[in-house]
Amino acid sequence: MNMPPAKFEQLLQYLVKKKAIFCFVSELDQYQGQNNVFALSFDDGFLDNYQYAYPLLKKYNAKATIYLATQIEGIEKLNSEQIQEMANSGVIEFGAHTQHHVNLLKLTDEDAFAEMQASKLDVEALVGKCPSFAYPFGRFNERHQQMAKDIGFKNAVSTRKKVEAYTIDNQFNIPRVSTHGAMNALQMRIALAKGRYKL
Repeated sequence: MNMPPAKFEQLLQYLVKKKAIFCFVSELDQYQGQNNVFALSFDDGFLDNYQYAYPLLKKYNAKATIYLATQIEGIEKLNSEQIQEMANSGVIEFGAHTQHHVNLLKLTDEDAFAEMQASKLDVEALVGKCPSFAYPFGRFNERHQQMAKDIGFKNAVSTRKKVEAYTIDNQFNIPRVSTHGAMNALQMRIALAKGRYKL
């Protein structure tokens, strides 16, 4: 997590107070045209997602998608038992984030495709399905969007900071609003409304 648990809980409380509709990233197409829909997401598969975020998501019945870089090294990461428990909870879905958290733009198309496809297979082996993809570092091009579609992902998220409606045009380039622990309450609300927190 990129913020203290107490601040994450404040964010969830704010969204619940605003009567937010929480959905998985893979469910966004079901809410086209609706306002106040939020698809929370976490990248990489850090252990603290289980330790801190997961209990709060259950407490507030808030759905979230966790994108696993299935062979990532150098972090404290989720184990298979934790992943399966979370997947069975009803509040967590898992997506893919390549195997080794690689910058796709630095790979050949063949290697990029292999990384994306292998991570999907890894996640499916753990939890049975893997509907969505997140581009590591937000680095990708139109070929990678087509790869995501060809591999069988339903959609894919980027690090493009914007609030916009989900459509067929951005299905494989969904923007995300980034929040972090250095933000105060006002900055978080601006970010949720505008996509960025700086005025």
